[in-house]
Amino acid sequence: MDKDRRVPERYEPGEGCLTTAVRLPVRIVVLVLVVPVRLVWDAVAALGRAVHRTALRPLGRGLAWLWHTLVVLPVAWTWRTLVVAPLAWFWRSVLTPVGRGIALLLRGLGVGLVWLGKALFVWPWVALWRYVVAPVGRGVAVVVAWLVRYLVVVPARWLYVSVLTPVGRGIALLLRGLGVGLVWLGKALFVWPWVALWRYVLAPVGRGIAAAVAWLVRYLVVVPARWLYASVLTPVGRGIVWLVRGIGTVLATLVRWILVVPLVALWRYVLRPAGRALAAVVTVVVREVAAAFGHCWRVAGIISRAIGRFLGTVLRWVFVKPVRWVYRTVLTPLGHVIRNGIWRPARQALRTARETVRQTRQELRRALFGAPREPQRAAAVPPRREPGAPGTRTLGSSTTALTKD
Repeated sequence: MDKDRRVPERYEPGEGCLTTAVRLPVRIVVLVLVVPVRLVWDAVAALGRAVHRTALRPLGRGLAWLWHTLVVLPVAWTWRTLVVAPLAWFWRSVLTPVGRGIALLLRGLGVGLVWLGKALFVWPWVALWRYVVAPVGRGVAVVVAWLVRYLVVVPARWLYVSVLTPVGRGIALLLRGLGVGLVWLGKALFVWPWVALWRYVLAPVGRGIAAAVAWLVRYLVVVPARWLYASVLTPVGRGIVWLVRGIGTVLATLVRWILVVPLVALWRYVLRPAGRALAAVVTVVVREVAAAFGHCWRVAGIISRAIGRFLGTVLRWVFVKPVRWVYRTVLTPLGHVIRNGIWRPARQALRTARETVRQTRQELRRALFGAPREPQRAAAVPPRREPGAPGTRTLGSSTTALTKD
């Protein structure tokens, strides 16, 4: 509310003439365009709030109640009654006992099958292994071990110690001597001649050839190439570089003064000032249009509220005030007159007539059937007490023979 009642902002000092010239026409045009929109917006908003408060919210509550009453509760009751309860009863009364019986039956059947399997397949084989196969196997193993020991192991050990070991040692000595001789012969035939040839012939000849080739390469290739580089190629390269540099300088100067300088001058003195001016104009126009829209929207709100208050005042003075005056001046006194002059006497007369009819009916009943009997009260039963015999015991006397005076 306070934001909508703000006064328009004053012009800021230092603004240009363009801003001052654009602001007022733009705000007038925007105000003319925005006021109908704001009026329609406020009317639609008020209508929407009224419809939501008076129609949509009760309708939604009613639909929710109808959905809960007509759909959710019947479906839930139907589900519980037709599905859950029968399934629970079926599970509790049928499936559970049947499952327990099947489990007991399967358990007994499993125990019987296990016992039968052991009796048919386990116990006979265990007895056969324990009382037949194991003793026979032990005896056979003892016999076979004795035979292997005295028929194989003892002769093999004697043969190894007495025959094979001396023969093997002799063969090893013979082969070792033969190997030493063959190695010496191989060195004498294949290694030492080639070593002498390399050391005393090929190496000196290779060194001489390498020295000759190096001298020839130095004085036939390196020295002429160095002279050619220093005396011919270097001056020619420097001349080519100077020529290329001069051509590049000339071309750069021509491009600079023919293309770059005019383009820079065009950008600096024409395009950039024009762009700045255009940007300033567009910025001012856009800013003023946006500010005008905001300001005019607030002003349109004030106008819309004023129109609404005016219409409310007119409606109050045209309809509400007369209706209130008629109700207060005419209908209220008339209602009081009707209540005090007609309704209360009529109600009192009706009450009196009803009481008279009731009394008349009671008198007729008493005359025809007599007065109703009053209920008789039952006599009170006296409390039971001890009999007053002369021989009763009291605090000051005794009935025993020892203490009697």
